Amino acid sequence: MNRYLPQSLPSWILLVLIAGLLTSQVATLSIVARDRAENTEILEFFRLNERAHTLAKVFSAVPGAQRKQLVTAFSNSANTMSLSAEPVVKSAIAADDSLAELEDVLVAQLQEFGVTDARIGRVLAQVPTGQLANTNAPDDPDAGLIERQLSDIAEDLSQSDGLAASIRFNDGQWLNFVTPITPPHPIFSGQSLPLFGGVAAAVIGMSIWATRRLTAPYRALERAVKRIGEDVKAPPLPVIGSSEYKSAARAVNTMQAQLRAYVADREQLAAALAHDLRTPLTRIRLRLELLRNAPVRQQIAHDLNDIEGIARSVIDFASYEIVDETPEKIDFWSLVDAIADNYSQVSFETSVSRAFVCSGRPMALRRCVTNLIDNAVTYGSKAHLDLAQRDGDIVLTIRDEGPGIPAEKLDEVFQPFRRVETSRNRQTGGFGLGLTIARNIARRSGGDITLANDPAGGLRAELRIPRAA
Repeated sequence: MNRYLPQSLPSWILLVLIAGLLTSQVATLSIVARDRAENTEILEFFRLNERAHTLAKVFSAVPGAQRKQLVTAFSNSANTMSLSAEPVVKSAIAADDSLAELEDVLVAQLQEFGVTDARIGRVLAQVPTGQLANTNAPDDPDAGLIERQLSDIAEDLSQSDGLAASIRFNDGQWLNFVTPITPPHPIFSGQSLPLFGGVAAAVIGMSIWATRRLTAPYRALERAVKRIGEDVKAPPLPVIGSSEYKSAARAVNTMQAQLRAYVADREQLAAALAHDLRTPLTRIRLRLELLRNAPVRQQIAHDLNDIEGIARSVIDFASYEIVDETPEKIDFWSLVDAIADNYSQVSFETSVSRAFVCSGRPMALRRCVTNLIDNAVTYGSKAHLDLAQRDGDIVLTIRDEGPGIPAEKLDEVFQPFRRVETSRNRQTGGFGLGLTIARNIARRSGGDITLANDPAGGLRAELRIPRAA
């Protein structure tokens, strides 16, 4: 069920707005339809009451022999009328309470005109075959708007249901007449439906526009937080927009400043410790020269070389973040080609265009590519480089001829001081920082590095860098 629900804040806001709009529209139209039906019924009762009062007043002043002439004069296709000894409305009990109350009202009001009883019933429209075609006069192209509307109303009344009334005079005659009920027009019609649809479309369009405008700062906030995760030195968020967004932006900027200070302190500490180690190491190396041919001299010298290598590696790891280069456009093909020329074990061939331009820090990207090639040459003897373009990114593929890496350790090797080679030999195992530095540089440039075992053998490293616009 959850997969059919919106997964984002703008979608939820739009869903709530549209659902609320539809609910309010349905409720409003239901209330209007109910009120209109009630008002129409009261109005029809009023019309029947007024007509009965007029007819009773007229017929009570005319002798019984002349009433038939009045019936003939007053009758028409929409308002039928008759005189009889028996009522047309046979039931002495009204079909509902409203009609029963109206009967009592008629008897009470018409007593002064000699009316002793009244019966009211509902009748359904009965239009004989062929009458529909002759109800109105033929269409007249010269007829005006009012004339056509009157003709339409007359046709509707002739085909509508009605209220039949039978009132008895004190001489025993029943006056029967039918008052047509005005047919209710549908709420949705050919004229009103476009209006309703246009209003609904306008409200939905305004809701979408307002929602996108309202949530735009939060989308920018999301992108900025992701950028901070990739580069803690990214520019701070602009504090503009709604008060809620301003508060969130200030909190993120404060967090970024604290995180930047925290990282800088650790980087400076690591660099300072590694740098300060050089003084005692130099002093030990000078004193080691005094041992001349002592048996332990070779072992101590070897250990000193390891310590100095570790110190240099830590300084490199810390200093690549401390050095702040200005990003610029770089000819990536030329950069890779220049680095590959320094290795006899590297082959770099590409059949595609050399127009590979990216934006980044030149020294950092050179270091990133160098670390990847060093890793391939160290563990795989030879490295084969290929440059291509995919989905707007520049992709550098480096394949070596080594044994590869177990699948469960492909991501682990990017952690600092993690080496697949478990020996303590720094010549074969390295210090475990090259891939860490390379991936951090790639991500700061908006790209990434992935490792995979090549089906043909060896390890395949893939560096993706966004191509400059």
